Amino acid sequence: MCRTLALTFISLTALAMPAWAQNVVVVAPPPPAIRFEVPPPVVEVNPGVQVVSDQDEEVFVVDGWYWTRRGDHWFRARDHRGGWVVAEPRVVPAPLVRIPPGRYKHWKGRAVAVTADGQVVRVKEKKEKKGKKWK
Repeated sequence: MCRTLALTFISLTALAMPAWAQNVVVVAPPPPAIRFEVPPPVVEVNPGVQVVSDQDEEVFVVDGWYWTRRGDHWFRARDHRGGWVVAEPRVVPAPLVRIPPGRYKHWKGRAVAVTADGQVVRVKEKKEKKGKKWK
């Protein structure tokens, strides 16, 4: 009888475990290997949102942070040299979430650059000579 009561108690205790005691594992892709030796030229695509111009992967700059997405996951880095970490959905800027994936791949436009202190400055573009003009 004592043995039956003990087994019943153990079974009920195991079933009554709180939900918070369960482990939740979120699988995210590995961080990107995106790295720039110098701050890359960026193009402003929306107020406060810049994209690194003409890249295979979309890399955005918002408030001094570099952002990129892999599937459903966003990564961010504080520096153009990398150091990417998974960003929780609540910290991803809303304007980035609204951008359709792939929209700004290989984007070209009027270039600006983000300095080390997060300031956005225009990049002087080199004008190409289009040949001699005949008079």
